[in-house]
Amino acid sequence: MKIIVIGHGMVGHKFLETLAQSDISNLQVTVLCEEPRPAYDRVHLSEFFSGKSAQDLSLVKPGFFERDNLALRLNTRATQIDIVNRNVTTADGNVLDYDKLVIATGSYPFVPPLPGKERKDCFVYRTIEDLEAMLECGQRAKTGVVIGGGLLGLECAKALRDMHLETHVVEFSPRLMAVQVDDGGGRVLRRKIEELGVTVHTGKNTTAIVDGVEGTHRMEFADGSHLDADMIVFSAGIRPRDMLARESGLTIGPRGGIEINNNCVTSDPNVYAIGECALWGGLTFGLVAPGYEMARVAAKHILGEAAEFAGADMSTKLKLMGVDVASIGDPHGKVEGSRSYQFTDERKQIYKKIVVSDCGKYLLGGVMVGDASEYGTLLQMMLNKIELPESPEFLILPQSDGAAKPALGVDALPETAQICSCNDVSKGALCSAVAGGVTNVADLKSCTGAGTSCGGCVPLVTQVMKAEMKKQGMEVNNHVCEHFAHSRQELFHLIKVGQIKTFADLLDKHGKGLGCDICKPLAANMLATVWNDFVLKKEHASLQDTNDYFLGNIQKDGTYSVVPRMPGGEVTADGLIAVGMVAKKYQLYTKITGGARVDLFGARLEQLPLIWEELIAAGFESGHAYGKSLRTVKSCVGSTWCRYGVDDSIGLAIELENRYKGLRTPHKIKFGVSGCTRECAEAQGKDVGVIATEKGWNLYVCGNGGMKPRHAELLATELDKATLVRYIDRFLMFYARTADRLQRTSVWRENLEGGLDYLKQVVVNDKLGIGAELEADMQHVVDTYACEWKEAVENPETRKRFRHFVNSDQGDANVLFMEERGQIRPATVEERKRVIPIAVNAA
Repeated sequence: MKIIVIGHGMVGHKFLETLAQSDISNLQVTVLCEEPRPAYDRVHLSEFFSGKSAQDLSLVKPGFFERDNLALRLNTRATQIDIVNRNVTTADGNVLDYDKLVIATGSYPFVPPLPGKERKDCFVYRTIEDLEAMLECGQRAKTGVVIGGGLLGLECAKALRDMHLETHVVEFSPRLMAVQVDDGGGRVLRRKIEELGVTVHTGKNTTAIVDGVEGTHRMEFADGSHLDADMIVFSAGIRPRDMLARESGLTIGPRGGIEINNNCVTSDPNVYAIGECALWGGLTFGLVAPGYEMARVAAKHILGEAAEFAGADMSTKLKLMGVDVASIGDPHGKVEGSRSYQFTDERKQIYKKIVVSDCGKYLLGGVMVGDASEYGTLLQMMLNKIELPESPEFLILPQSDGAAKPALGVDALPETAQICSCNDVSKGALCSAVAGGVTNVADLKSCTGAGTSCGGCVPLVTQVMKAEMKKQGMEVNNHVCEHFAHSRQELFHLIKVGQIKTFADLLDKHGKGLGCDICKPLAANMLATVWNDFVLKKEHASLQDTNDYFLGNIQKDGTYSVVPRMPGGEVTADGLIAVGMVAKKYQLYTKITGGARVDLFGARLEQLPLIWEELIAAGFESGHAYGKSLRTVKSCVGSTWCRYGVDDSIGLAIELENRYKGLRTPHKIKFGVSGCTRECAEAQGKDVGVIATEKGWNLYVCGNGGMKPRHAELLATELDKATLVRYIDRFLMFYARTADRLQRTSVWRENLEGGLDYLKQVVVNDKLGIGAELEADMQHVVDTYACEWKEAVENPETRKRFRHFVNSDQGDANVLFMEERGQIRPATVEERKRVIPIAVNAA
């Protein structure tokens, strides 16, 4: 069967993904995409202005189109559909036959028929190419205007603010987001948006765009007023892109849209329409979740499986310019007999409203602006017709008496309850995954897809997972081990608040038994983070794992590696010579690491203090390559040498490494500092990444390489050095306080309720009021830093540990090497039998 798909946007790609879940060896699928790149995430399109690339936004997994029967044609526009002869003509003249055709052409931005709308520097907000053109204009512009105050309009306004333009929003209706919120919500939303530096003009009818006086353009309004700007972006709504279907003779709705039935089939039985171009029951759907459901239905129907589209809930929760906005069901109370409850807090700028049925038992809709924490509960109550409590107003009213709000337990939800609307994941699917052994949120997201699109359902996904684990008889706790009935976060607070300085004291006050290989290193790590005592101090030494106990990474042959710190990768010629002399004297294997420093391999235990002493004498100190701590701050040469550099990345990298060296964290951490957006230091793949721009430093967090690489996320932009350091202090100490045992920053971030927005609130806006405390904790670590190698070699009792035999200074005779490429490497078992290995390190 030959299938042609016209359009490769989010919905078109979801159709392909659904097909690919089945055996499609008998299908030949051709995808016509008129854009120069495959499907990308339009929901998060504005993040392009925050540093994400087109590749970051891509929805296509590597290798997806590497199939003989699946062809993607980029830059290929369909120009004609012949439903009689079943073929599609493309702009380059090719005629392609089909058995089944899927139209996923989406929508186009509505541009009001204004004189002057075609002027230079007037844009629409739809594709990456549109955004690239806006970015170019933003380099020249000072002011920008968005025509349209809906969802996309406010997203676009954020983009203009990210470009540091004086930003205005012009809306024809009397309030912002007129479809989703009511007058009360609109008032609060307007105040919050204006506080963010955006000027809002409502009730304005633009009649023409002419030459400006104080800007490139002048927008003339029907009331006689005007507004000058350098850039204008139209975001006044969308229209179904149905022209091809209209010209082919398919049935089109009176106001546009390709008419479809419950199977997403058009008036021609061999043609399907999905997404924003489709009209079902007289309605078009501008959200991605209904489009995804149509894609799934069409794919299953083509494969001969039973599937029907039954409409879609248009409830939505999003964060516009940092402002929580949510709309559920019927927010305007259009159902006859419905009544509403409203709550407004003008001081905190919070507005909430719920609409209930005339009998008072069922929720019909709601609006939340400024705080949407109840969204998940209210949405499930509406979708599943769950009876409201006796006093439903308390669902949105704050609780002044300290009592908990009435809430919906996940047990009350039916198995069919849709928890993730973007990816159509039901409660039953989540429960099945848990029954199959999935017991953490990251794995649950990976295997079900829940929470991987907009992320709004993650808190509810977590609740369902924990409830099902309890039901399955699984232990649902976060105890670190059998000796402590506490999580790592709880133990951290107990240590800090209780001024606990030793493991024995911690065990005595909050634990039981003698401890184990889990809680001992964990406690040692936290004690080091809080008090920054020497890790081999008598009270702490026995707690450490092998690497920390010997201040070096043990290798497979029982020898150790030595990594001297080279802040920012900078090292003098004398320093390099000194390292080389040590390597030569002790016959060590040398390698430049990925973090731009020198690793020395093959040191025997008893040689470690001798090697350290020589390195210390040359000005080096421990690089902490053995610890759960800061490893490296990778850097390019920045403005010091590079013709593209816009700031001193190497200088900043050295400052950061010297500030945070020695900090013990739940997992190892790495930094990167790039001197410009060319990103030679790969900062966006690090736990903390810093990139120089013409206007300051951009801060990225929670990236990593490893088994599961993760792109870092933009936390703050255009920072001066003092603010940058303050935010990094807060970020690292908040991570150290709240992460689980051996949890990387990336995994911690994935499991952090509220996600990146919450992290920004804590670190940048100091939502918890602990910013000064986090900074003080970090300053204590900085002020009490001491090189662990130096302390070890200068303390006679500590130095005694570095002997292979208790009663002899002899080394381990079993440590043998082979020569390779002019250096040494460990001899294998077979090589020990066949040849005579090299005995080295006699110094």
